[in-house]
Amino acid sequence: MSVGLLILFAILGAFICAKTRSAAGAVVFSLVALVLFIGTPAGQGLPGAIGGLMSAVDQATTPALEGASEAPTGG
Repeated sequence: MSVGLLILFAILGAFICAKTRSAAGAVVFSLVALVLFIGTPAGQGLPGAIGGLMSAVDQATTPALEGASEAPTGG
């Protein structure tokens, strides 16, 4: 059985659980699909991309949260 088919079944399971208003089941199936996707060659860059996004958000919001009057110019 291919990983793509397992991901499809996990997404289908999450959809069915969401339609039956079973939030816990939908979350579990979604997490299984995400873990399977990250295990594929197409999804291997996802953790790095999320880390880069979180770093950019952190750098953008830190001056505002610390009460700095102007943002750093960077460079």
